[in-house]
Amino acid sequence: MTDDSLPRMDAARAVSLMAPLTELAAQAGAAILKVNRTVMTVDGKADGSPVTEADLAADHVIGEGLARLFPRIPSLSEERLHLATPPYAGTLFLIDPLDGTKEFVAGRQEFTVNIALIVDGTPLLGIVGAPALGLIWRGLVGRGAERVELAPDLSIRKVTPIQTRAAPAPGAAWTAAVSRSHGDQRTAAFIASRPGAVRQEFGSALKFCRVAEGHADIYPRLAPTCEWDVAAGHAVVVAAGGKVTDTFGKAVRFGGNREDFIVPEFIAWGDPTASARG
Repeated sequence: MTDDSLPRMDAARAVSLMAPLTELAAQAGAAILKVNRTVMTVDGKADGSPVTEADLAADHVIGEGLARLFPRIPSLSEERLHLATPPYAGTLFLIDPLDGTKEFVAGRQEFTVNIALIVDGTPLLGIVGAPALGLIWRGLVGRGAERVELAPDLSIRKVTPIQTRAAPAPGAAWTAAVSRSHGDQRTAAFIASRPGAVRQEFGSALKFCRVAEGHADIYPRLAPTCEWDVAAGHAVVVAAGGKVTDTFGKAVRFGGNREDFIVPEFIAWGDPTASARG
């Protein structure tokens, strides 16, 4: 399939992208798992974040696959940022080939492959693969979200629909998904404003997946992060029935409206009505 049949992307046309993008995420995850973490080289980027041969291997798989399948849809990857030509209008693939590199380097399993389809600045489709867990979460806004279990040969073993849950009743504790490696005072204060809040620590985009599955109520990040860290999880949460906003309840935009591709802050809400209550 090529993008020639997709002159203008919407949810109806994006349905046909779900299977090939799921396969690409699985293949990229397999490329990551082939890398021996005990002997690999870890380099530093200009911003101080780490990059490994696993990041580059996954990026190669995704980049080659997207170029072959959808050659006319531009793509932006964290590992090919020097090729970016923002701002992007219309349709864009936004990719983080290995989200949670710190977790990967530390030997943990909480790292993901993130692929998002952005349309007019808003995530429409998201794929979040967790290679070490054999899982993929995927969602298409307006069409629902799923948790996919993979067999060792990367075939799909089981597909389970997922949905966010209603906000806790007054007086009940909130469950907040929080970063294992990136804490900040604003986020801590936001969570503390919900008395009795229970914190669940995870690495990478798995925090979005916990909200999408209905195992957490919120995932706040009130410190700057990058668009490719957020876009795929954003789509999965919204497809599962949730909402992603800034602290003022406004939508989070993607596609390089800011030249540095920074998302200043966001909150993923399992219950979309909770964002209006604060």
